[in-house]
Amino acid sequence: MERSIGFYTRFLNLKLLNRREIPQNNAEIAFLQDSEGKGAMLELTFYKDQKRFVQAEYEDRVFDHIAFEVKDMEKAISLMRNEGVTITDEPFRLSPHGSLIAFIEDPDGTLIELIERK
Repeated sequence: MERSIGFYTRFLNLKLLNRREIPQNNAEIAFLQDSEGKGAMLELTFYKDQKRFVQAEYEDRVFDHIAFEVKDMEKAISLMRNEGVTITDEPFRLSPHGSLIAFIEDPDGTLIELIERK
């Protein structure tokens, strides 16, 4: 949980809003939101009895990715690269005047799309 909270607060500028134990299923949850408090909340769940987490191979995933907007793609990717974050797709555009996008993975292998809008 610490690793994931650190990742989302450091690299995606989310703020930890709330964190608590759920004794009924021996879990802990944390809620994060953008630092301005305007976007959707992200809920992280850690099941303490779970021995390991295995992310399915890309072709076998039912859930594809989540996305976050970044203000400066070059700066974000540079910081992540220097910190050893897995960058699966370097920044690119789908059209000449479209948004700049890139894909990274969080510490648990969840695919994240970064979007820099024009």
